[in-house]
Amino acid sequence: MPWMREDPYKKYEVNVVIDNSETKGAPVVMETNPTYPNLLGRTEKEAQFGALTTDFSMIRGGSIHKANGGYLIIPVEELLQNPFSYDGLKRDLRDGNMTIAEPEERYGFLSVKTLKPKPIPLTAKVILIGNPYLYQMMFELDPNFRELFKIKAEFDTVMERTDQKMQQYAAWVCTLCEKEGLKHLDGSGVGKLVEYSSRIVEDQYKLSTQFSYIADIVREANFYAEQENSDFITGTHVKKAIEEKVYRSKLIQEKIQEMIKRGFFLIDTAQQRVGQVNGLSVMGLGDFAFGNPSRVTASIGLGREGVIDIEREAKMGGPIHTKGVLILSGYINDKYARDKPLSLSARLVFEQNYEGVEGDSASSTELYSILSALSGLPIKQNIAVTGSVNQKGEVQAIGGVNEKIEGFFEVCKLQGLTGEQGVMIPESNVQNLMLKEEVTEAVNAGKFNIYSVKSIDEGIEFLTGTKAGERRTDGTFEDGTINFLVDKQLKMMADKLKEYPGVEAPKKNED
Repeated sequence: MPWMREDPYKKYEVNVVIDNSETKGAPVVMETNPTYPNLLGRTEKEAQFGALTTDFSMIRGGSIHKANGGYLIIPVEELLQNPFSYDGLKRDLRDGNMTIAEPEERYGFLSVKTLKPKPIPLTAKVILIGNPYLYQMMFELDPNFRELFKIKAEFDTVMERTDQKMQQYAAWVCTLCEKEGLKHLDGSGVGKLVEYSSRIVEDQYKLSTQFSYIADIVREANFYAEQENSDFITGTHVKKAIEEKVYRSKLIQEKIQEMIKRGFFLIDTAQQRVGQVNGLSVMGLGDFAFGNPSRVTASIGLGREGVIDIEREAKMGGPIHTKGVLILSGYINDKYARDKPLSLSARLVFEQNYEGVEGDSASSTELYSILSALSGLPIKQNIAVTGSVNQKGEVQAIGGVNEKIEGFFEVCKLQGLTGEQGVMIPESNVQNLMLKEEVTEAVNAGKFNIYSVKSIDEGIEFLTGTKAGERRTDGTFEDGTINFLVDKQLKMMADKLKEYPGVEAPKKNED
């Protein structure tokens, strides 16, 4: 039949698989959909009366052919999601040749009579881009990976906040506005954007290089500027964009604050209590995180159990939190049990916590509650506390300091700002403060306070209003101080326990 006759001139045609004649310099190809055919090429077929036919004119090259002599960039996550693509790429790199073959034939699943183009020498450089986790997994689990991909380059998510870097930041924002047809930012707008960038990384001396987050704020700020027919995007528009972004995600935070206001969650922001401290935690909801105050309490009694973490006993505490509680025991032993056995049974708990606890940022809070319970001195409830602690009593830096301060500020605002409320943070976290304007304005107006401490002694002095007390040369503490009262109480408990010689420390269940 006429349509089945072969064109006599077809065998003289030329099939141009790749044409880089218009390319200036070495080709650079970004393959965002690295399926096996897209990446390594294929031989197309056409159906004629139920049969598949092909010829040399149907040979199609892949992105690796187009990038030959240049650079091929592939997102590694996309590469691993496509069957046979990664193995085929490794085979070509290992052999140094690009082979166009069907995957089922290449892996021995099916063998049919078809074209087998001659392999082409491979001279392209292949670059995989992805997150550090995938790199480590591939490096550990795939021996060929470390042989084929020998050069590793890491990109930081932060950069120094210098005048030069801020000028470059402004230039990048200008380029974004030009590219997407947005209004340009004035000086106040760029300033707010730089502040927001530092807040993302929680560092006064760093800027974020996660430019997609910054670009989203610029785009939303442009919308508000257009609504007001403003010539430029000002700091007010950027501030509104940031606030609206938070507002759309903070429903859970508002529900918790409502429950605190109505008395379902018990949080005191006034008066004083023995063995009770307001701790601070951070709740993450993916794109949004907020601080949440929690009441931390300690109860003490005679015994040899030491410090017991109720969260751990209930299997609601994570390993880092458990480590923080064990460090408390080390601190108490080192400071108060040098001349007597530690005869203490103390129990720590986050009250009204039903989701579990992880992290050591509340270890100083827990220690303050134990010291208050042992000394009998009440702690100010208008001050919330955060910070981890080591066995030497030094208060260490924690994460999420801005969210924690703002979370307690919101609760105090609901119950009424008195000018006496505040948050006590580690001194090393002062450089991480990038608070929202409402909080900084309240601090400047004397309605809210932020305190920093270096040590447990310094913190307990502030919380109780009583001197901590130094150890004297004879091993005792100054009379009337907190450490003196704690040491005295522990000594009385040790003497009292001698009256009950049958009391032994319970065996720990190593689970």
